[in-house]
Amino acid sequence: MSSSASPKGKQGTKGRKQIVEENKATLQFYIYIMCAATCTHVVVSCVFFWSTLTFTSWFFLFFSLSVFAASYKFLSMMAKATYSDDGALLDGGIDLNMESGMSEHAKDLILLTAIVQILSVFSLYVWWLWLSAPLRAVYLIWFNILSPWFFSEAPEVNEKKQKKMDRKLRRR
Repeated sequence: MSSSASPKGKQGTKGRKQIVEENKATLQFYIYIMCAATCTHVVVSCVFFWSTLTFTSWFFLFFSLSVFAASYKFLSMMAKATYSDDGALLDGGIDLNMESGMSEHAKDLILLTAIVQILSVFSLYVWWLWLSAPLRAVYLIWFNILSPWFFSEAPEVNEKKQKKMDRKLRRR
């Protein structure tokens, strides 16, 4: 049997200090991704495609920078640790590496924007791929919130509750 097999049972919990350290490493990793994508975009665009740069190119560059800034700010606010007056760690913040959390969506947005930003050096039509982010948001909202709410079955009412409700209605 392989030692890399997934462990059975409940996953162990992380301590607050471990969450703080992992959050710092995660935020640093995404800073590197954002800087690498932006630097690559600017250098390649200015060196090889200077004559074809338009207002639209610069607009999309600043748009991607604002998406990066908003996503990073969101992640850093989620990961903000709280300390007591004497410096003891009270709360490690939300674990950014937790599966299926809101931080996953912000990290996906950073990665999508970085990929689109790098590929957009070659064609501005690549920015159409960024529309997959709002489409995914609509999909998640529909299937996780709206659809179950609209199409859920009415709660079953047993005979005793039905009679009680009928009596209340007759009194009015």
